[in-house]
Amino acid sequence: MAATPAGPAVKRLVVLVSGSGTNLQALLDEIERTGAERYGARIVAVGADRDGIEGLARAERAGLPTFVCKVKDHESREAWDAALAEAVAAYEPDLVVSAGFMKIVGKEFLARFGGRFVNTHPALLPSFPGAHGVRDALAYGAKVTGCTVHFVDDGVDTGPIIAQGVVEVRDEDDESALHERIKEVERRLLVEVVGRIARNGYRIEGRKVVIQ
Repeated sequence: MAATPAGPAVKRLVVLVSGSGTNLQALLDEIERTGAERYGARIVAVGADRDGIEGLARAERAGLPTFVCKVKDHESREAWDAALAEAVAAYEPDLVVSAGFMKIVGKEFLARFGGRFVNTHPALLPSFPGAHGVRDALAYGAKVTGCTVHFVDDGVDTGPIIAQGVVEVRDEDDESALHERIKEVERRLLVEVVGRIARNGYRIEGRKVVIQ
């Protein structure tokens, strides 16, 4: 059983991004709006797997430290994973948040941050895991889909579920339209969940996440 205690201390977040960083911005906006003490956490650094992305620019505009860890700069995927773990660990985070980070982490990263690494997925897991969750839900004819906030384990979108949000599938939806509505719910849910687990603490009992 993994557990993180509640307490008055403001939790330290490292956020990982690969693209535009809209989920990162949602976190930044909420922390600025409510204050780190009331929200329960503050972002101490933002990392990425590539240069020149808006997610890093958002972090820099907010005055946050950034780092980039590219797979191609390392001799193996395992070496990259170890380097990413070192880069994140340098900021001593209580939680790591994948805000659209499009790389699968490995054993070294999970050895350090397993049970503390939060991810989002644009479907209601365990249905439609993988890189095409929105497309797959449409192709299957699902009437509802949504988003899942979960802890990352060594599978693909198989970690313990923290929270889910439901989005109705409309007859006229294409992948883009449906994904945009899912993203709106996803941003709100991620902000809510990260704040709750930071403020209240949590424990993981098998597949069940209990926010204390």
